[in-house]
Amino acid sequence: MKKERSQKNTIVRIKDIALKAAVSTGTVDRVIHNRGRVAEDVKNRVLKIIKELNYEPNLMARMLGSKKEYHFAALFPDHSYDAFWTAPKSGIEKAEQDFKQYNVFVEQYVFNPQDVKDYIKKATELTRKKPDGILLSPIYYKETLPFFEKWNADNIPFVLFNTQIADFDPLSYIGQDSYQSGLLAAKLAHYGNPDACSMLIAHIDEKISNAQHLVKKEQGFRNYFAQNNLDHKYKILNVELTRSSQSSFIKSLDTLIENTFDLKQIFVTTSQAYDIAKYLEQRHINHIKLIGYDLIPPNLHYLNNGAISFLINQNPKGQGYWGIYQLAEHLVFKKEVPIIKYLPLDVVTKENLNYFLDEKDQVFIEI
Repeated sequence: MKKERSQKNTIVRIKDIALKAAVSTGTVDRVIHNRGRVAEDVKNRVLKIIKELNYEPNLMARMLGSKKEYHFAALFPDHSYDAFWTAPKSGIEKAEQDFKQYNVFVEQYVFNPQDVKDYIKKATELTRKKPDGILLSPIYYKETLPFFEKWNADNIPFVLFNTQIADFDPLSYIGQDSYQSGLLAAKLAHYGNPDACSMLIAHIDEKISNAQHLVKKEQGFRNYFAQNNLDHKYKILNVELTRSSQSSFIKSLDTLIENTFDLKQIFVTTSQAYDIAKYLEQRHINHIKLIGYDLIPPNLHYLNNGAISFLINQNPKGQGYWGIYQLAEHLVFKKEVPIIKYLPLDVVTKENLNYFLDEKDQVFIEI
């Protein structure tokens, strides 16, 4: 047993192979990289010893010495419109810094999430640059599909984060399982409201017809009650709200609450739960519970004062980091990457918030 452990932990060098095969290190190098002329019997002898010694090339060291540059493009919304996008931006920048030693460079293409024309403009700009790999959050489903076709035709691998679209075989998807997060939100809502009532699914600043991740969240929420034979007991409503006009936003909520006397729960599918919490606070409404997403400062304020019951943490910094990580693994280190990497569904409350705040700036990499 001791001998086996010793052999397993020994680092095999090209020099070791050369000595055992009675050839020069240059000959071993030519065999490994399949270049130059090597006699067939010598080549076979070297390959046999390589297999016997379980030799693996030091890819990391080779990459460090390489002068090849890798240019990635990252397409995501401007965080000045929605604080959620600050974290993915930070994760992308952290990954770029970590992989800088391997000549990885990331150019950011930031767009106005409320302007589909700006999204198309930035996607067109990065496509013209023909980067080695692309990371994006495809918040506009229909408008993204032609770009998928173009990138596939140009053999440019692309990784999706936050919004999953499987139609065009991306290299990888990083984020949560939106359907499961909807199921989770429904279970929390059910436990918080054991008696019959109405519940509202609120989509803010995104059109559900063109946002696949929101469609899946709503499906998950509704299916929880259907699968548990509770749909006769709870009435599930939905609404699309926009914050472009504050008066219209408030009027829509006023109308909903006036016409739904038994409304006890609101599930906000985006990161803007704080806007509804603020509205409820201003209207002195205390009987409606709130579930939302993301640990952004305004949400944390209302989580701490009890206006928001639960926040589901989507680990947006990890999404940005892992997206660049997957591109680097595939393009730089020539490794296979998982088609889907789901991040955990973390339920955050006032009581456990501090644990997440202590770790929110960390990105954990599985070794």
